Amino acid sequence: QSQLEESGGGLVQPGGSLRLSCAASGFILDYYHIGWFHQAPGKEREGVSFISSGGGTIEYADSVKGRFTISRDDAKKIVYLQMNNLRPEDTGVYYCAADLELGSTWYLPSQYEFWGRGTQVTVSS
Repeated sequence: QSQLEESGGGLVQPGGSLRLSCAASGFILDYYHIGWFHQAPGKEREGVSFISSGGGTIEYADSVKGRFTISRDDAKKIVYLQMNNLRPEDTGVYYCAADLELGSTWYLPSQYEFWGRGTQVTVSS
């Protein structure tokens, strides 16, 4: 059974950092493109970052450029999202998602085949 599991969320002060992990099981991560999504309270899920199979293509939402870094370790079957200089508006649930097809619409949830359950990030003083 193909599964993704996010971890690393928590409570952090503005300006702080967190590193989220997305652990894959039941499938060969190497073949899959991975997206990270953010869902703020009461809002729709939106794309934060994307890394292609092999890591050759990386994308970020404008709101996180220069603050977040996505990376992958296929040997460990984990995709990371390093989040620095966090802001209160970064609060929400973060999800990772996987898909075999590389499309131009990486930021659309409908692009992805399956999802993790999410990890909560709260940025507050």
